[in-house]
Amino acid sequence: MADVVLISGSPRTDGNTECALNACKRKIEERGLTAKIISLRGKQINGCIACGQCGKLGKCSLKDDLNAMLDDIKEADGFIIGAPVYFGTARGDVMNLLQRVSMVARANGNWLSGKIGGPVVVARRGGLTSTLQEMLMSFFISGMIVCGSTYWNIAFGHKQGDVANDTEGIATLETFASNVADLIIKVRK
Repeated sequence: MADVVLISGSPRTDGNTECALNACKRKIEERGLTAKIISLRGKQINGCIACGQCGKLGKCSLKDDLNAMLDDIKEADGFIIGAPVYFGTARGDVMNLLQRVSMVARANGNWLSGKIGGPVVVARRGGLTSTLQEMLMSFFISGMIVCGSTYWNIAFGHKQGDVANDTEGIATLETFASNVADLIIKVRK
């Protein structure tokens, strides 16, 4: 199991969101921790149906790709999720994942509480801060510890690889990832 699990919400192979998360992963690994990126590409993550079965089952009752990720997320000390912005908000499957993981965790001892991490958002132009705020709600209501940086955890990119040219954005994400790793190390002492 990895120390930090990073979820890429982009459907694109080697897209800007994945590039941003790879920058985070490198910084986490530089601090001596392990990090694993799980991509939502090609996976089906449906919306929560509020059936309440997760408390009885210990996992989600829906038969899609979420349950295969739960153990990795549960066992990690850190949790970061990256979302591309589509039409001013996070992709639906990203929010479905956040909401369902939060529901399963809450119904089973609230195991997200105390995890260290936060969201990362990538967009061509607009919708970054509102998407970041939308995602933060799941982190905060789950009792997670969200690390800051030198700016919001956002980066700009349109065409594949553009985000690597956003030097301020990448530096912000690297500081965020370093803070996540450093706090995990401090908490473990």
